Parts: sequence; structure tokens; C-alpha cells
Amino acid sequence: MGSGSSLIEVVQAERQQEGGTGRRRFVIRVTGELDINHAGDLRDALHTLVAGAEAPAEIVVDLSNSSFCDSSGLNALLDGRLAALERGHTVSLAAPSHQMLRLLDLTGTIDLFPVGPAVD
Repeated sequence: MGSGSSLIEVVQAERQQEGGTGRRRFVIRVTGELDINHAGDLRDALHTLVAGAEAPAEIVVDLSNSSFCDSSGLNALLDGRLAALERGHTVSLAAPSHQMLRLLDLTGTIDLFPVGPAVD
């Protein structure tokens, strides 16, 4: 644990809401391990998006290429979610692994994040 590599990539895409109003959608792609050595990168990416995005924005954390998440990674997600909610944004998880879903379940945080499929 903690010896793997991680890459955090932020992608912006436009998405239309019902009624034709534009809503910004940001995707944060996590590759590798989301552990104590890399959770700060995710926390920084989330806070940068939250601070700079005009509300309401949708922030999707795509975990389809993430192999592991520990409590520091979970704390980064929870911290980013709270900051996002305070500014009128939403945070959801895309394609979390079984291990990640188990971590969310064991910690009682599974209902805090909408979960969806991987983002193209």
C-alpha cells in the first residue's frame, strides 16, 4: 500500500440540462492508487474546481482506473464533497471498484455520493 503511482487528470465538458440551460460538468480521472501518497493531489484538484467553477457544476470523480483507495483517499473525497456542496456543486463517483464501494459501505458514506458508470 502506498507504493503505487497515481495520476489525477481534470477534464471539462459541457452538458445540457433539461430546458436547454447549460451546466458545466467536470471530470476528475483518477488512475492508480488513491492512498496517503496521492490523496492530496485529488484534494487539490477538487478544491481548485470548486473554487473556480460557476455554480451549479457537476463534478464527477472517475475511478474506473483506480486500483485502491484508503482512508486518506476517502477523506479527500469527503472534504471535496463538502466544499462543493457549500458552493452549490455536486460530486459523484463514476465506476468505483468493489473495494471502494466496500470502503464507502463500511464507513457509512455510501449514500453521500451518487454512483454511475465510467465516463467516456
